[in-house]
Amino acid sequence: MADTRIEKDPLGALEVPASALYGVQTMRARLNFPISGLKPLPAFVDAVVWIKKAAAQTHKETGRLDAKLADAIIKAADEILSGKHRDQFVVDVYQAGAGTSHNMNCNEVLANRANELLGGQRGDYQPVHPNDHVNMAQSTNDVIPTAIRLGALSRLKPLLTALSDLADTLLAKGVAFDKIVKSGRTHLQDATPIRLGQEFTAWGHTVSRSARRIERSAITLSSSTASTRPFARSSYGCTSSS
Repeated sequence: MADTRIEKDPLGALEVPASALYGVQTMRARLNFPISGLKPLPAFVDAVVWIKKAAAQTHKETGRLDAKLADAIIKAADEILSGKHRDQFVVDVYQAGAGTSHNMNCNEVLANRANELLGGQRGDYQPVHPNDHVNMAQSTNDVIPTAIRLGALSRLKPLLTALSDLADTLLAKGVAFDKIVKSGRTHLQDATPIRLGQEFTAWGHTVSRSARRIERSAITLSSSTASTRPFARSSYGCTSSS
């Protein structure tokens, strides 16, 4: 069995690993951007897949996308959201094109997996096509900014938990170190000795204030995402077809 398959795009033919769920557009991106070796964060992958799934659901409901194709895309999306196929998202995080390569990586993975579920072969893109069906009525300029917002919102709770733990630890150290006198500080302040505990307490309160600002910003971010992105409300946090 061959280790590669041949796929074509407007630039010509290219070899793609036979076992890959991604396709020629993703392969070109891998060749064009061998920069850091870093792969996209799981939260970002999830966010893009939420959008693709919500788009398929919406197009199915409006009749723009055949129900059989939509259901296959949704099922493929659910597999990814459950943790499968994560090694297929391979485009370097540093890439040109405002995220087009990552968007196509996701389109191709979903299309190939959807076709497999329908009895097709990887690389044939029949009956599900990455652009015509998975990316229907979308643009990278819509998908990627929305995914950034959704990914950030999905990580809000663990971030705030971590910041709360950090602030509590710093404040506790402020109490523990309160009797330790250290050299003075000078920037815009009197050059007089201070207690080490004062510094740690100040750091703790700074982290707490920053956490509150992040939480307030998230409210605005959530509102702007829901109001400006048509699929955001149904895709945020969605992990099943229900």
